[in-house]
Amino acid sequence: MTTPLEHFINGQFRPAHGTSTTPLIDPMTEKPSGDAPNGDATDVDRAVAAATAAFPAWSQSTPKTRQLALLRLADAVELHADDLAAAQHRNTGQPVSMIVDEEVAAGADSLRFFAGAARTLEGRSAAEYLEGHTSYIRRESVGVIGQVTPWNYPLLMALWKIGPAIAAGNTVVLKPSETTPESTLCLAAISRGILPDGVFNVVLGEADTGSALVEHPGVAMVSITGSVRAGTSVAAAAAQHHKRAHLELGGNAPAIVFEDADLNKVAESVSAAAYFNAGQDCTAASRVIVHESVHDDLVDALVAIARSTTTGPDAKDPFYGPLNNARQLQAVSTKIAELSEHAVIRIGGHRVGERGYYFAPTVITNVEQSDAIVQDETFGPVLTVQRFTDDKEAIALANDVRYGLAASVWTEQNGRAQRISNALDFGAVWINCHIPLVAEMPHGGFKHSGHGKDLSLYGLEEYTRIKHVMTDHRDAR
Repeated sequence: MTTPLEHFINGQFRPAHGTSTTPLIDPMTEKPSGDAPNGDATDVDRAVAAATAAFPAWSQSTPKTRQLALLRLADAVELHADDLAAAQHRNTGQPVSMIVDEEVAAGADSLRFFAGAARTLEGRSAAEYLEGHTSYIRRESVGVIGQVTPWNYPLLMALWKIGPAIAAGNTVVLKPSETTPESTLCLAAISRGILPDGVFNVVLGEADTGSALVEHPGVAMVSITGSVRAGTSVAAAAAQHHKRAHLELGGNAPAIVFEDADLNKVAESVSAAAYFNAGQDCTAASRVIVHESVHDDLVDALVAIARSTTTGPDAKDPFYGPLNNARQLQAVSTKIAELSEHAVIRIGGHRVGERGYYFAPTVITNVEQSDAIVQDETFGPVLTVQRFTDDKEAIALANDVRYGLAASVWTEQNGRAQRISNALDFGAVWINCHIPLVAEMPHGGFKHSGHGKDLSLYGLEEYTRIKHVMTDHRDAR
């Protein structure tokens, strides 16, 4: 399936109003692969107008209607898995098998979950709270939703966002990252004939396009998955216009490892969670915080796994692909170059190959809590390792960052695991595992990681509003 690099508005691909474009660069070769338009205010107006026109009928459709549409879309996503993966591979360099196994499969599963969840929306009470009056609750659609998705999981994040919004009866205008638009456009093409025209629209562009969408008076709610910086800008713009903002932002996840943990399992699982997708995951296991008594043994195991982890332009079966763009490669490289003198790079810390944005799996020890590599999200295949002596110190080290998205605890003692997980200031805590997600459970963080939930019934409720209706049924006098 070939889709044009154009906006998708009211069920049709449409050329941009202006002439500004963004070159698409293949991160595996660093060569141009096309030019995507940058939408201007006119393009955003057209998309919002289409979503606004489609909203009355879609919001009043039955849950059954919305469920069947999402089930059909999930089937179509799986049917076109190869097309979606090929489109995304051009923009991200991710292994095709990873896109099919993770993004297509998990995305279709989330659509099926929200298809079922569409039929669960209800008010929670109907009773006489005032004599002679009956009250009930309506859970309603919000309106036109403006959504912004990132470049690390373009297809999956698009499906995570449109699923609950559409299931709840809203219409959508979505802006994908300017570096990774093609799988979203392929999804839009697949949706034709399944979703009514105007229910799902896509505008392409950079930050100015996103700002035009967020600030548009016809958009009732905005949702972004992205960096803390981008989320802060969206939240500020939304606040100016009194719009609801759903923010899923960065992370810097700790993995707390106690002396009784299975170190082989820890090393394998944490390494996979650190290097998967080149570490470009907001829940990636970035900070290993390990009891001093097993520190050296775990570091040796982590280094051994990093040494056997494959990536690079010449790898036959790479575990992960390149970083997404030149800016991200520079950001990761700069962070390594600016390490404090006390930090020790045990393995990695450099680019791989002479072409493409590949970065080696990296393990860094002797870091201190105040170091930038500990405090700030790297968003690359980099693990730092710190020591702790007791539970109190482990909790303090884990919580002492501005992020609060995800964490993990590794111990064979159930009581300890529960105590530590309760004390951790993160929206998700895994015990003896790290990174698995399921559609039935919420995903979202605290602090600078944003607010609001993706997935689960909590994610569906994000895209609804509550109305109280009261009836006076006293006899007329």
